[in-house]
Amino acid sequence: MSVVGFDLGFQSCYVAVARAGGIETVANEYSDRCTPSVISFGPRNRSIGAAAKSQVVTNCRNTVQAFKRFHSRAFSDPYVQSAKSNLVYDLAEMPSGATGIKVMYMEEERVFSIEQVTGMLLSKLKETAESALKKPVADCVISVPSYFTDSDRRSVMDAAQIAGLNCLRLMNETTAVSLAYGIYKQDLPAPEEKPRNVVFVDVGHSGYQVSVCAFNKGKLKILATAFDAELGGKALDEILVNHFCEEFGKKYKLDVKSKPRALVRLHQECEKLKKLMSANSSDLPLNIECFMNDIDVSGKLNRGQFEEMCAGHLAKVEGPLRSVMEQAKLKKEDIYAVEIVGGASRIPSIKERISRFFGKELSTTLNADEAVARGCALQCAILSPAFKVREFSITDVVPYSISLKWNSAAEEGLSDCEVFQKNHAAPFSKVLTFFRKEPFTLEGYYSNPKELSEPTQTLLHFMRPPQREP
Repeated sequence: MSVVGFDLGFQSCYVAVARAGGIETVANEYSDRCTPSVISFGPRNRSIGAAAKSQVVTNCRNTVQAFKRFHSRAFSDPYVQSAKSNLVYDLAEMPSGATGIKVMYMEEERVFSIEQVTGMLLSKLKETAESALKKPVADCVISVPSYFTDSDRRSVMDAAQIAGLNCLRLMNETTAVSLAYGIYKQDLPAPEEKPRNVVFVDVGHSGYQVSVCAFNKGKLKILATAFDAELGGKALDEILVNHFCEEFGKKYKLDVKSKPRALVRLHQECEKLKKLMSANSSDLPLNIECFMNDIDVSGKLNRGQFEEMCAGHLAKVEGPLRSVMEQAKLKKEDIYAVEIVGGASRIPSIKERISRFFGKELSTTLNADEAVARGCALQCAILSPAFKVREFSITDVVPYSISLKWNSAAEEGLSDCEVFQKNHAAPFSKVLTFFRKEPFTLEGYYSNPKELSEPTQTLLHFMRPPQREP
């Protein structure tokens, strides 16, 4: 039996497997542990991962990336409509009203659902795991952002089913990181002692997540989570791209956004520049040959100017940190360590703000890129009967408060009650019994729509029709 964890990232994915008594992050056919979340559709075949990324410029209209945030979103959703203008491929409305991706594939126009596209990516990750393990893969654990709603999670489960995977559990990314951190620690306090509180900050390409976790020997308990779904490496890339679009417009009279291929090339160069600025504070050049209309373009930027341009975004770093501490009712001196992971965690100004907030040095004992996949593989090993893992209990939390409301002919108006408060322990079951003979409707919904990262509020709708007389 296979034990596999998939970190399904916005920009790139990682695969971890359990073998030889440990957890190992496996490499793809290019001997690279990182597989880009990119799919390219051609006239005769389909490429996924690194092969697709190499076609981002040459086949930009039919190369799909940055689709993770479209799960379960309607085409009319404001986020989808605003994101549409920044994409070089086309989005289309599915018959159900959901968001689809329109491409030319096998020389005909096709519209794929987000579940189908994610299913294609997962099938590639499944192949990578199978070639490493030399046996079929079915059982797995897949990571999702902690801010994903129930409908987002169901959408990812559907994608796993399309890929032929049996997803044992969807795991919040920060919870996976907590497990990867805690299970190997030998010096954790005994169960009856005061727990050790650790803050985990995950700054990825598309989102920023924070959780505070209490550790005792053999168990971890997530106390609270907070997030900013708009803050990440992608938002900073967009600022750089807009800056150079404006600069090249003035300097070379070029309308970069009118040419998709030029825009894709500029995105690639801006991402490289951002990474270079993380390691270097001097002026750095950006040069692109034959950029548009056979014109070579050049520009330069330094870290100080970049931080000034991103000041509005960087100011948002402290909000989730403050929120998570208030929710957990902890003081800064109660925190043992602050562990930071994620691709954008290497940006000095982000690290500096987090360090300053807690008044302590940040800890980087985990692999910033692979920790989520490793945590997912560990969870899969715990759930699988094929592996023996030492006792370790994991208590996650409900990210949003959940309520029920109902009405029936016997009662006037609607009745409602909050079933799960925000940060309630999960997984958890409650049994509510309703005795009704009359027609009856029951609706589950997220209590506070302002907390959500999307407009979807309803979780379930149950209707009992009138009973016919015998």
